[in-house]
Amino acid sequence: MGWFSRRRSKALERSLRSDGPQMEIDRKAVEAHLRTFVETHRGVEAYVEPPTSVTTTTVVLIAWDGEWTRRAVGSAKDAFDLSRRLGVPAYDVNHTGYPNRMREWNTRRRRGDA
Repeated sequence: MGWFSRRRSKALERSLRSDGPQMEIDRKAVEAHLRTFVETHRGVEAYVEPPTSVTTTTVVLIAWDGEWTRRAVGSAKDAFDLSRRLGVPAYDVNHTGYPNRMREWNTRRRRGDA
């Protein structure tokens, strides 16, 4: 194969493919972790993130003070169903964006204040 060939080798094609969206998710462990976060924090809201070429759909739980946690859930439907079971409101991050309190918490944590 030449340097400027339009065809890629099969090995190169495999290396460019992402394994992220096909990754195994331990749904019980994810739900247990998120439930613990909800039970130990006040004012928790869920933000559903779309899949990327590297990750599957994820959900970010953000507490009233901006502390957050993120876990892969598989699909947007799974994320909204999970938030319903956890009893927290859920938002599509593409429509709402992230709340400022999350960025503020990240800034405080970087400075060592959190």
